[in-house]
Amino acid sequence: MTDWTPRAETSGKPRYIAIADAIEKDVRDGRLSPGTRLPPQRMLAKQLGIDFTTVSRGYSEAQSRGLVTSHVGRGTFISKPTEAPNGPDPLRLADEDLSMNLPPEPTDPGLIANMRAGLDYVSANLLQLLRYQSSTGSDKDKAAASTWLSLRGMIPSSARLVISPGAHSTICAILTILTEPGDTILCEQITYPGFRNIASRRGLNLVGIEMDKDGILPDALADAIRTHGPKALYLNPTLQNPTTLTIPTDRRLAISEVLNKHGLQLIEDDAYGFIPAKAPAPIAVSAPDLTWHIGGLAKCIGAGLRLAYTVAPNGKQAYSLGQTLKVQAVMPSPITTALATQWIEDGTADQIRRFIRSETSARQAIAREVLEGFDFRGAENAFNVWLSLPEGVGRADVVARMAGRPIGIMPSDAFSVGITPGDEVRLCLGGSLSREALRANLYFLVNSLQHSAFLG
Repeated sequence: MTDWTPRAETSGKPRYIAIADAIEKDVRDGRLSPGTRLPPQRMLAKQLGIDFTTVSRGYSEAQSRGLVTSHVGRGTFISKPTEAPNGPDPLRLADEDLSMNLPPEPTDPGLIANMRAGLDYVSANLLQLLRYQSSTGSDKDKAAASTWLSLRGMIPSSARLVISPGAHSTICAILTILTEPGDTILCEQITYPGFRNIASRRGLNLVGIEMDKDGILPDALADAIRTHGPKALYLNPTLQNPTTLTIPTDRRLAISEVLNKHGLQLIEDDAYGFIPAKAPAPIAVSAPDLTWHIGGLAKCIGAGLRLAYTVAPNGKQAYSLGQTLKVQAVMPSPITTALATQWIEDGTADQIRRFIRSETSARQAIAREVLEGFDFRGAENAFNVWLSLPEGVGRADVVARMAGRPIGIMPSDAFSVGITPGDEVRLCLGGSLSREALRANLYFLVNSLQHSAFLG
């Protein structure tokens, strides 16, 4: 395409900035697609009746934003999604922790352009964002956090809301407030390994609560409270990592009733709650005075932000959380907080969330197809499946066989609390791999599981 012309604009910006803005807008709107060749600079300058150097500066500005790439002798082209101004850094491309449950990465050029546009806001405020700031988030950022939490039916007062450097830091701080070494915390029998690690570092005793297909059993919870005198209960109630179960509304209400009866506080890790179109309301809605609700952004937007929006049971405990986080980490990063706020305000965050919702659904469909005949559990928008291995197949052997493959795999040992680990593994379906690569690697796993030598 060599007849593209920037649409008229009346922003009053310098002409070269207007050209870059026009390229960015047309990429976002789909008028310019990846690989499209832009008009030669002299040709466009003649069409617009402006100086050649103005067009050259406009193309350079677009390249600095990652919108275009220039090749001597060939011309200027709209960037492909994986391209950056100087190309992606291979060392950073290789730095992916497959032990984590990763969301799928966006590939849509328009969405990626919107994400990059958020960095313009950060760049414009860079000096201010390099200063020490509030340990719990500014009023502007809390307003954005409240808007985001409203997607889960929560509209907390600013006094109860804390912006923190990720869910892990928040859990550490909450346990610092609620517990002393040697205290007992309740959790699922199969629970998130990050929480197990945090509790271990705190010297806490974890007691796993019996579960069924809908989550922990309310009667078992009540018995454990009477028997162990715990300081809190930890739950990951929506698309639970690793079982992918979602606690239904009636079970959540029954759990809330037990918590309210015994006055036991809940740490509700709602990492995946923003992804499903119709997730049940958080337990915090029915037990607000006892629940620390953590709305982390790692799964629904991106782990690299290292941000979480936490609603404390009351203003006093929110203040304690803020002071504890200040000791641990000083403050959440103002740069990533500002980026998240901008994405929420301009709608990019919701675009990312909807992409993850759609892509996880497609990947779960691939898993159901390839793993047909095997015993596994998945859910439409889960990032993983929970696979029971065939008789005679050891989980350590499976992990070893899949080493080096781009699918993260973790044995049940990492998730089990108070029970003997079964021959089960978590298979992660997200990350940077494509649907085709996911399918191919799942077929490799299936062939390995079915191969007679693997059973020895």
